Amino acid sequence: MTQSRWWRAGVLMLAGASLTASAGEKTADTLYLFNWTEYMPPDVLKDFEREHDVRIVQNFFTSNAEMFTKLRSGGDAQYDVVVPTDYFVPRLVAADLIQPLDHDQLPGLENLLPEFQDPAYDPGNRYSVPYQWGVTGIVYDSRVLDDVPRSWSALFDPQENPNAPFTLLGGDPQVLFGAACASLGYGFDCTQKDQWVDSARHLVSTKHRSNFIGFTDSTATIDQIVRGVSAMGMTYNGDLAWRQAENQDTYGHLRFFVPKEGSQRGIDTLAIPKRAPHPELAQAFIAYTLRPDVAARISNYTFYATPNEAALGQLDDALKKPPSQLSDEERSRLVFVPPIDKAQLGVLSQLNNEMRSR
Repeated sequence: MTQSRWWRAGVLMLAGASLTASAGEKTADTLYLFNWTEYMPPDVLKDFEREHDVRIVQNFFTSNAEMFTKLRSGGDAQYDVVVPTDYFVPRLVAADLIQPLDHDQLPGLENLLPEFQDPAYDPGNRYSVPYQWGVTGIVYDSRVLDDVPRSWSALFDPQENPNAPFTLLGGDPQVLFGAACASLGYGFDCTQKDQWVDSARHLVSTKHRSNFIGFTDSTATIDQIVRGVSAMGMTYNGDLAWRQAENQDTYGHLRFFVPKEGSQRGIDTLAIPKRAPHPELAQAFIAYTLRPDVAARISNYTFYATPNEAALGQLDDALKKPPSQLSDEERSRLVFVPPIDKAQLGVLSQLNNEMRSR
């Protein structure tokens, strides 16, 4: 999930020299991690360094597409661990950019909730291990809006929302088109070309509405609402939960919901690149994140949900209430972004580019 906590990035990079070196400096006692920004607690990294007498060099990406491009251009021989979102795992496998995991070296897999032990995007967790999961939904300013329909129509229907300024998520088009598809009744997990064409037309008309502010990332959506630039938009529940825990006065009036037509359940995973310089150390690191205490510390830092059942009892109270905690009914509306093949990806990318240019 995109995490844009840029103002804290300097703190992380100064937390220790182990996080500031270039990924080009290869040594036998170093783990090279390619991660989303602000998505791993510095103290968790330090504890692993001490336990294994190694250092960790962490570099960052801001989208799955950026991570994929980096691996395809030689990064699969530079990094030991990467953090792709679930629907990108099959793309990495098809491109021969990640390697199978050795489950014998991964004690703790049994700690995962049953729903994460044999996911459709990676049957048997052959190539990846679930790390964190979150939800795409709608955030709005309750001080400005008091009767928001629990539907994608709050964004996409000009009759439901003729005036309130709003934003849509940029980034990977499958998420954006999924929301448009859901608003048209096709379901968030649409994959048919005619459904995408209808969604592209729907997005073109939506982006030309006078109250459309623009395409943003998750955290920019939240910050624009706080500043009064926007009143609602698409975001990830973990990003909002983190901000509300940090500053209730500023963010406490924001509300989040999962639209009734359904939305994305996104799982970020840990995987080992095909030519990772230190695959055994990478296995040890993934096993380390499966420990219940470590998994809980990670979620208590990111405010995203843990897939680790054994860690649930160690979560902070803030993670046991909305927007981090969802009701069973809300969870029943969630779907994975479905895997698509190369040809489908080409069609979707072309439609997205045409939509953006019009």
